[in-house]
This record gives sequence, structure tokens and C-alpha cells, in this order.
Amino acid sequence: MRYNGLNVIWQGLVGNTGWKPAWRTPVPKSAYDAIIIGGGGHGLSTAYYLAKNHGLNNIAVLEKGYLGGGNVGRNTTIVRANYFLPGNQEFYSHSLKLWEGLEAELNYNVMHSQRGLVNLFHSDGQRDAFVRRGNAMAAQGDDAVLLDREGVRELLPYLDYDQARFPIHGGLLHPRGGTARHDAVAWGYARAADRRGVDLIQNCEVTGIDIEAGRVTGVQTTQGPIRAPKVGMVVAGRSGQVAAMAGMRLPVESHVLQAFVTEGLKPVIDHVISFGMGHFYISQSDKGGLVFGGDLDFYASYAARGNLPMVEHVMEAGMTLMPMIGRAKVLRSWGGIMDMTPDGSPIIDRTHVEGLFVDCGWNYGGFKAVPASGWCMAHLMATGEPHPVARRFRLNRFATGDLLDEEGTGSQHNLH
Repeated sequence: MRYNGLNVIWQGLVGNTGWKPAWRTPVPKSAYDAIIIGGGGHGLSTAYYLAKNHGLNNIAVLEKGYLGGGNVGRNTTIVRANYFLPGNQEFYSHSLKLWEGLEAELNYNVMHSQRGLVNLFHSDGQRDAFVRRGNAMAAQGDDAVLLDREGVRELLPYLDYDQARFPIHGGLLHPRGGTARHDAVAWGYARAADRRGVDLIQNCEVTGIDIEAGRVTGVQTTQGPIRAPKVGMVVAGRSGQVAAMAGMRLPVESHVLQAFVTEGLKPVIDHVISFGMGHFYISQSDKGGLVFGGDLDFYASYAARGNLPMVEHVMEAGMTLMPMIGRAKVLRSWGGIMDMTPDGSPIIDRTHVEGLFVDCGWNYGGFKAVPASGWCMAHLMATGEPHPVARRFRLNRFATGDLLDEEGTGSQHNLH
């Protein structure tokens, strides 16, 4: 069933009684050509592009809970391609191009809004850094506009420009940046993958990975064993635990990143804003809520909830940047489990086990990477070779020292 305007109008007239389920609820087969562990944005997009780009349709996505119940539904929905280092640049540029055609591709409204992203700077040193970043973005083919203080004030008049501690000197505008509806991205990919024959199996936890003579042969699940010659691990903050089933120790740590949303307000924030001195970022959803977040909790954890000191830190940064936020009531908060690598960049690669692949280590960058991550992971699983835009995301870079430290933070996981 394809969605279109006439169909929506007709269903409204008949009381929405004619809608069909968006995807099937299949019983797992005993064997598949490929299995994707993880039913989040990255896992679902991998399955979709395996079917669409590479002609595989005997695929299963195994999700221990419900589709989209992990990090893809627990983030601040920001989409951008404003990276500095080669390796990251071409990947996120490719992802943004996929975002721009995603709704037509999936026949689903993911509410992608290219409202523009403004990264504020507060010192001469930060200005110089953003000039370099903007030039690198333009050289890559992406868009970047350097704004002075008055240029920022024209776009964002409600910020506090008079504070002495963190004066706003200007900003780097990324006009094609913006937001998307996180749940809708998962639903759109799920529906599109199902239409191409992919089995989406919920409440099916993987409890073991079967390996014989150095080759993966399938998985053990709570719904029984399932055979497959190719298995992709795409489980975000649980990557270390799932990889351990195959005898692997990945270079990742899992940390909690909190996000917050306020009551619905009239339109007030047109852009996505990033505060350069407080790691605070904010936008306004289509429902009117202010969606914002900050630093992750600085200790390793698998709990999908955060601690009170970080709540206080985020609120302080928000009040410093825009005191008006103090008038809004926070409705809810949530935590996503971030799989953090030592250099802050992801991993899309083969493992030492033949037929076993890993897609992990997305740090803060997972949501905006959903289309390109699936595209590149599908290419890797189908061909055995890394996609050109993901060629730097290899596991061996941590042994060779060829790191992608985008922030220049060093090798401490939680600092990324």
C-alpha cells in the first residue's frame, strides 16, 4: 500500500478503517541468506539497502524488543554534514544526500526539515577553527556560511548577546542541516524493507553466535536457532556485549546520553543551534516542544536513563545561552546508550570471523548517519569490500594509529 494525498483524505472520510499494517509479523524461518542483529535505524536501513541495492530478499532483522525502541528513538533528531576530517567528510556528505531524497525513496514522511544548523563561536580561536571547518566543508561540496555577531543576531535574536563570560562572536551556518522525525525514520525503513521481502522479527533476542571453522553459520535466539552465512551486528550501545558472543572485544565503551523535551510552544526557534562553550544543542520539533541535550554522562553504563548532575549541567548551559528557556516546562527526558570509540568515529568492517560484520561506534553521530550507514554496511556485506565513502572506518585503524579524531580530543572514549 503506497501512501498518497488522496488515500489519506479517503481514509479520513471512512474513519481510518482501511489502513493495513505497515509491515508483517512473520514467524522466523530456519535459515536466511543474511541476518541483521538490531532493529534500529542502522539495522533497518542495512536490510533495506541489501534488498534494494544488492537484490537480496531472504533477509531477517532480529530485534530483542520492538523496532525503533533503541537509540533511533532516543536522540535529538539532528541531521548534518559539517565534518572537517577526510574520511568523515565524504561519509556524512553522502548521508545528507540520501536524507534529501529519503521521503520519496521510502514513500514515507520522515519529516526531514532542512532548517539550517548554526554552530556558535565565542572566541578568536573558535572563529579560526570554524573558518577552517567551513572551508573544508565547501571543498567537500557541502554548504557553509560564516556569520559575524550581527549576522547571528539577525537569525537568532533571542540569544543572550550581553553576557560577559561567553560572548557570541559569530557562528558557522550549515543551511542544509536540520532535523528529522526519529521514529518515522525507523518506521519508514521498516515498511520499505518489509515491502522488499525482509522479515522483521521483533521480541527475538540473539543469545549466541554460531561459528564453525572460523566462519559464522547462524545465531541462537529466544525463538530458536536460525542459520545464515552472513551476520551483521548493528546494535549500537550493546555492540560490545553482542561481539563478545563471537569471542571479540571491540574498542568501544557504552555511555548514556540524555535528551530533553519541553511542553509544546508556539514557533520560536527556526534553526538548530549548537552552543560552542557548553556542549548544548537545541531545536524545536514540529509539535512545538523544544528538544535539547548536552554532554553524555561521564561513566560507562548500559542504563537507558541518566543522572541528575548532567541534567543540571544541560539546564545551566541552556539558561546561559537563552534565558527564555527558563519559562518552559520540561515534560520528559530519556537516555540513549552510546557506543563510544577511542577516536570518536564509527566502525563499519569485517571481523576476524568469516561472514561476520560489525557496524558500531557511532558516538553522538548515529542518527544523521542512518542512511549512509545502512548503504555502506549493505555494500560491505554483499561484496565483502568496504564502500569508498566508509573506507576509513576500519577496525585496524586502532592498531595502526590511522585514527579519525574529529574533535582532537585524544583516545579517551567518554571525551568524544
